[in-house]
Amino acid sequence: MQDSIRRPEAVIHLHLKERRVQFRFVLRAIASTLPIVGLATCAGSHAPGASAMDKTAAPSQGLVLQAGEGERRVRRNAGKGPFIIKVDRQNGGSPDLVMGYEELVPGAEIQLHRHLVADEILFVHRGSGVVSLGERESRVSTGATVYIPRNVSISARNTGSEPLGIAFIFSKPGFEEMMRDNSVLEGQPVTPISAEERERIRQKHRWHTVFPPW
Repeated sequence: MQDSIRRPEAVIHLHLKERRVQFRFVLRAIASTLPIVGLATCAGSHAPGASAMDKTAAPSQGLVLQAGEGERRVRRNAGKGPFIIKVDRQNGGSPDLVMGYEELVPGAEIQLHRHLVADEILFVHRGSGVVSLGERESRVSTGATVYIPRNVSISARNTGSEPLGIAFIFSKPGFEEMMRDNSVLEGQPVTPISAEERERIRQKHRWHTVFPPW
């Protein structure tokens, strides 16, 4: 009779053994779903512009750049001057901010456009000109600041007799890659850009910048 009745210790031991079996089964079930979750996450990262935005910057210790220092480039567009990319993911390792400097020769202009994902600030370092911001037009000169919210159109032209030096700052990356596609590093051969190539570049980057017609 005593052998047919389980002792309390045996009941507890059997219960714990069953719980361990159930726990191992749950762990196996969770582990089997991880590759699926990973694939779904990767598939979702290919939204327009994701490849450019997902480039992670290496940890940065910051930069101290003198005038003229940075990634110096020359535009392939006729009548456009050189520019410098000073801070971005490649220069300084900033994951968000983009800062650069360019000079417009007298009579040159920045074509009307809109940025879709980033705010921009222009600071006039020297010279004078006219900017069109949204529906208004304003004269600017040394020391002027222009704030351009995303989705607000902007253009600028040099109306003075000396170069119009402008520092530009973006709150999000993207436009600097379009500038690279339209230019070459200083010292490299400058091949004129064709209308077809310019259009391909614009289509590639239209997730962050658009030109008229809207």
